[in-house]
Amino acid sequence: MRDKSDRIPDLASRKFKFVGCEIIYREACLLAARSPNVIDVQFVRKGLHDLKTADMLGQLQSMIDAVGDGYEAILLGYARCSNGTVGLTARRTPLVIPRAHDCISFFFGGRSGYKEYFDAHPGTYFHTTGWIERGANYGGGESGVMGQLGLDRSYAELVGKYGKEDADYIIQTMGDWTANYKNLCYVQMGVCEETPFIEQSRNLAQEKGWSHEVCQGRWTLLEKLFAGRWDDDFVIVQPGQSIVARNDEWVLDKN
Repeated sequence: MRDKSDRIPDLASRKFKFVGCEIIYREACLLAARSPNVIDVQFVRKGLHDLKTADMLGQLQSMIDAVGDGYEAILLGYARCSNGTVGLTARRTPLVIPRAHDCISFFFGGRSGYKEYFDAHPGTYFHTTGWIERGANYGGGESGVMGQLGLDRSYAELVGKYGKEDADYIIQTMGDWTANYKNLCYVQMGVCEETPFIEQSRNLAQEKGWSHEVCQGRWTLLEKLFAGRWDDDFVIVQPGQSIVARNDEWVLDKN
């Protein structure tokens, strides 16, 4: 018989389900692997937020409803995302969602860090590993709005696909979705060797005539989400409650 001193102690870990956008695939996998908690992860294709608000809400609600029992909470790797999460309802298991307008806040450690950067650098587009390596279209062969309009392609790609005359027409009639940007910031999270991603980001900035910057990301918000340290930066939605929008600095709440 094995001596009591040889027994492996029971782990006092918590069990969570993570449902999130593949934009944070590398970051979420790294945090789940390092966490003392048991975290099952499930990702949704990047272009979900390009769908109509009601369609995005319906897709996410179906995924939440399909989560089985045994989890302390469902961690949402989403923000307000153009109201695509507003109305999500917790069923048997509480939902935990960061208070943020969009996922860029995840890479700046929270909404205040993102706001501080954006206020100082208006007209900035952002890149991370996820934004570069994950396709723009929603899964199942269904394109998001940008893909449907052809606005997820560069001018050179439009010329290659449609010819110069038609490409010029598309740009003139539909507009260049990048027209309001003048800077490109690559947020470096240190999840892998990011030099190739940075070079690709810099090349796009050069093609668009934008300035380019590499800034260091912050893990604060994502670390708290996965560790179960849910302070005022999160909304904890109990079973029967739903996520609601707020028009102030708190961004999201529950009813």
